[in-house]
Amino acid sequence: MSITIKDIAKLANVSHTTVSRALNDSPLINEETKKKIKIIASQLKYIPNYNAKNLVLHKSNTIGLFFSSINQGTSPTFFFQIIKGVNSIIKEDYNLVVRGIDTYKDFTVIDNKRFDGIILMSQSDNDNAFIYHILQTKIPLVVLNREMSNTSLVNILSDDRKGAFKAVEYLIENGHRDIAIIEGKEEFKSSKERKEGYIEALMNYKIPLNVEYIVKGNYDMESGYQCMKKLIKLEKMPTSVFCSNDDMAIGAIKAVNDSGFNVPQDISIIGFDDIDFCKYTAPALTTVKRPMEAISILGSKTLLDLLNKKTCKNKKLYINTELVIRDSVRQLSEKI
Repeated sequence: MSITIKDIAKLANVSHTTVSRALNDSPLINEETKKKIKIIASQLKYIPNYNAKNLVLHKSNTIGLFFSSINQGTSPTFFFQIIKGVNSIIKEDYNLVVRGIDTYKDFTVIDNKRFDGIILMSQSDNDNAFIYHILQTKIPLVVLNREMSNTSLVNILSDDRKGAFKAVEYLIENGHRDIAIIEGKEEFKSSKERKEGYIEALMNYKIPLNVEYIVKGNYDMESGYQCMKKLIKLEKMPTSVFCSNDDMAIGAIKAVNDSGFNVPQDISIIGFDDIDFCKYTAPALTTVKRPMEAISILGSKTLLDLLNKKTCKNKKLYINTELVIRDSVRQLSEKI
């Protein structure tokens, strides 16, 4: 037979309300009484009924980690880094539910009885309806990865545009002028930001934009492979390619090799994200490090602060990208 709060109350000669408050460290109970009750509870090996406790406290002990989509455009490495970062912070304090927004036909099933807080890895403007629903339900929310104009939202992201600019600038500094881009998934905000960084770098160095050098990928290795095949078949093949993520860059390297060319002797390639595989490709991939695990860790800590009623000083936080130079870019001339 399991021990209940009423059993502890009888032995301590107090009300069951006092026992409940003492076990939850309520400031309404003095320390001597708390200590007495906790000793009795320990001796009886009392196990709290968390379901009943959560009903009283109106808590689910569940945090939702939502992606725009898990199946479309979210690379396995990206997915793993985010879950790893979030899980390292919430640990055993909460259950973690991972879902894609695109699997829901109706958002009304997402309410504050099911979720204490939500972390959204937002990849698309299409997420706005979901964000609006969460704001209406008043579930604490932290949005990662996509810049939001709503000043009431806590927003943590990296500057993808600046990171893309650095990557293309590095190619230009190494003498490249015929620079192509393999874009990411069209509706994803990151794709737009990285393309804008690419164009800005070309404009800044007065390099004409060649529309043939702009090809649309899908953030996966297969699309990187197929897009590179198209670029290789052009009458004037580019000397370098900026890939909007590392998965596509890995696919692009294979396409170059399969076509009888060499990276970086014939075509230089730069990726974006700095996934673990970058160090082990042949050649090792030069890329832009976007610290997604760090972003998800900071997002999780911020959400826990919100759940503990702490005020967030900064509503919008940027984590810098970093160019990681390895072996996939060839210097064509003296650096400018």
